[in-house]
Amino acid sequence: MALTKNPNVLKWIEEMTALTKPDKVVWIDGSKAQLDELTNEALSTGEMQKLNEDKFPGCLYHRTKPNDVARVEDRTFICSRNKENAGPTNNWMDPKEMYAKLTPMYDGVMKGRTMYIIPYSMGPIGSPIAKVGVEITDSIYVVLNMNIMTRMGEQAFKNLPDDSNDFVRGLHSKADVDPENRYIVQFPEDNTIWSINSAYGGNVLLGKKCFALRIASYQGWKEGWMAEHMLILGVKKPDGDIKYITAAFPSACGKTNLAMLIPPAVYKDAGYEVFTVGDDIAWMKQGPDGKLYAINPENGFFGVAPGTNEKSNFNALECTKKNAIFTNVAINLEDRTVWWEGLDKNPPENAEEWKGAKVNGKEFTAGGEKLAHPNSRFTAPAVNCPCLSSEFNNPQGVPVSAIIFGGRRASTTPLVYQSFDWNHGTYVGSAVSSETTAAATGAVGVLRHDPMAMKPFIGYNVGDYWQHWIDMGKKLGENAPKIFNVNWFKQDEEGHFIWPGFGDNMRVLDWIIKRCEGTVDAVETPIGYLPKAEDINIKGIEDEVTPEIMTKLLAVDKDLWTKEIAEMRRYYAEDIEAKGGKVPAELKAQLDMIEKKLG
Repeated sequence: MALTKNPNVLKWIEEMTALTKPDKVVWIDGSKAQLDELTNEALSTGEMQKLNEDKFPGCLYHRTKPNDVARVEDRTFICSRNKENAGPTNNWMDPKEMYAKLTPMYDGVMKGRTMYIIPYSMGPIGSPIAKVGVEITDSIYVVLNMNIMTRMGEQAFKNLPDDSNDFVRGLHSKADVDPENRYIVQFPEDNTIWSINSAYGGNVLLGKKCFALRIASYQGWKEGWMAEHMLILGVKKPDGDIKYITAAFPSACGKTNLAMLIPPAVYKDAGYEVFTVGDDIAWMKQGPDGKLYAINPENGFFGVAPGTNEKSNFNALECTKKNAIFTNVAINLEDRTVWWEGLDKNPPENAEEWKGAKVNGKEFTAGGEKLAHPNSRFTAPAVNCPCLSSEFNNPQGVPVSAIIFGGRRASTTPLVYQSFDWNHGTYVGSAVSSETTAAATGAVGVLRHDPMAMKPFIGYNVGDYWQHWIDMGKKLGENAPKIFNVNWFKQDEEGHFIWPGFGDNMRVLDWIIKRCEGTVDAVETPIGYLPKAEDINIKGIEDEVTPEIMTKLLAVDKDLWTKEIAEMRRYYAEDIEAKGGKVPAELKAQLDMIEKKLG
C-alpha cells in the first residue's frame, strides 16, 4: 500500500520496480511493529545479530564483507551534464553514459529479494530547511540504519506536497557486493543517487553524504542556501544566553569531540554548558530576520568506533548504549558485548574479530592484529546523546554566530585567529589542510588540501562552490557569522602537542564568543585577528600552558606564512585551475592582501 499520492514518487517507483524486478515490494511506514518484524527477519537470516539485552538494550550487530568497509572515493561519481560542472575534485562521467553502464546491472537485480521503499526527511518534520528523499533498497540493514539516521516513514511525506517533484531519488542494491562493479553515483541535475554492489553504511545510507552533502550542496548552490560538512554546537553562558557555532574539520581532527564537548571544571563550576545540535552536517539558510540559521539534517550519529572511550568522548560512548547498530567491531563472546581498539586496555579473551573468526583477543592484538576494523562504526540515535540540544528538532534551526575551520598543522597555524571579514573567512576555508599522520598511508607530514573539509563531498565545481560562499556573504551582509580558524595540533620541537585539547577547547570557544559579542579586543596580524595572551582563560592548566607555551601557540611566523601563501598560489593554479576549476578573483585578492601585510 503506497504511503503517498504524489504522482512523481509513484511513477519513479513504478519504473524502478520494473527495472529491478523484486519478488516483493514493502513500503516502510516507520512503525515499531514493522521495524520489529524486519529486525526479527534479519536476525533469523544472520544479517544482524543480537547483543546483550541487559547491557545493550535494543542494540544490533552487523558485519560487512572484508572488501566493503569504507567509502570508495575512486568509485564515487558526480555525473553532471557538463563536465565543467563536476570540476577538479570529482570523478565525472556523462550521465547518459553512466545510466547506460549501470542500468543493465540493476536489471533484475532484486529477483528473489524484497524491495524496501524508504521515505525519509533530512531535517525536522515541518522545517523550511528540510528536504525529502526516497531510498529504494534490498537491504534490511539499510532500513534499520535509516531509521536511526533520518526521520523515516510515512511522516516524511508531510514535508513533500502532493504535486512536488522536489525529492531525491535513491536507488540502492547490494547486488553481489562486487568491488569491481561498485558505483556510488550522484546525478545532481536529476536529484538522483544510484548505489550498487556495496552494503557498507557510507555508500548505502543514501541520506548521509550522498544526499546531505553531494546533492544538497548542489541544491543549495541553485537555491541560495548552504550544505556543509560541519558540526553544530550551542554554548550556554551563565546568564542563560546561548550562542551557536558551526565548525568544519578534515577527518582525525576531533570534530565529534568538539560537537560533544564537556567543559572543564573552571567553566562547569561557573555555569557554562555545551549542547550538541549535530556532529557532522549542517544545512544553513537565511531566515526572515536576515540571520543564518542551521539545522542538522540527520537524526542520529554514524561514528567511528575505534578510539571512542569514556575519556576521549564520554557523550559519544553514551549514545551507543541502547537501540544502536554496531558494524565491524569485535564481539566479546562471554557476554555478547562489543569491543574495539581504544575502548579500554582489556581486549576480550573469548572474542570474535570483525571478520567473524573466534580468537583470543589478548593474543590477537598483542600480535599486532586488529579486533575491530579501523573504520568500524556505530549508528546511534541522537536522542541518546546526554548533551543533545533542546533545539535539535526546532524546524527553524538555530542562529549561527560563528563558523570555525580547522586542520591538523604542526607549526604554521596559531591556536586560533579570526578572519578580517567574510571573504577573508572564505579564503581561510578554502585553505583548510592537514598534515598526514602515521595512520594514513604514505609519508608523514605531507600537506593534504581539503577546502572547507568538503573535498570529497562538493557536488559541483569547487570554484563555483567558493563563489557561492562569497555570494552568501553578500546576501547575509552585516548578519553574516564571524569566521575563525583553530589548530589544536601545534607541536614543540620534540613533536609533542602543546595545547591540551579535548574539553579545554572550550577556552578557545569562549574567546570566539566574546569576539562575536565584541566584548574582547584582538591583535591585528597579517593573517587575521589573534587573541591577546591574557584573554585565553588558562585557569587550571597554568602548569601545562605556561606564558612561553602561549607565545608559541599564538605565534605567526612570517617565513612560514610566506611559504603558506606560495603553497596556496600553487594549489589554486595547479590543483584547481589547471584541472578545470575556477578560483574567484575575491580569493586571489586575499592572497595579495596577506602577502602585502607580511611585507
